[in-house]
Amino acid sequence: MRRRPLRRAAVVGGVAAVAHHAGTRSAEAQAAEQQQSQQIADLQAQQAQAAAVGAPASVGGADMVTQLESLKKLLDEGVLTQAEFDMQKQKLLASS
Repeated sequence: MRRRPLRRAAVVGGVAAVAHHAGTRSAEAQAAEQQQSQQIADLQAQQAQAAAVGAPASVGGADMVTQLESLKKLLDEGVLTQAEFDMQKQKLLASS
């Protein structure tokens, strides 16, 4: 008779552990998504600032290379997905 309460306690403890780990992963995913959004916003602000300045084409080419390198770095770090990288790259190339 004593085994059932212990088994129930073990099951409840196991379920609680799974729920805790799922919540932790969810929080980590939200933090990564927020960081990604901030980096994209920073990149877009950079692009808007460069467009407002109206830099000559030769300087803009160097700036474009820098922005493409930063996009690639974000992709390599896993902050951007391949689709997001492609979209930002197309926006950058279209603005030149």
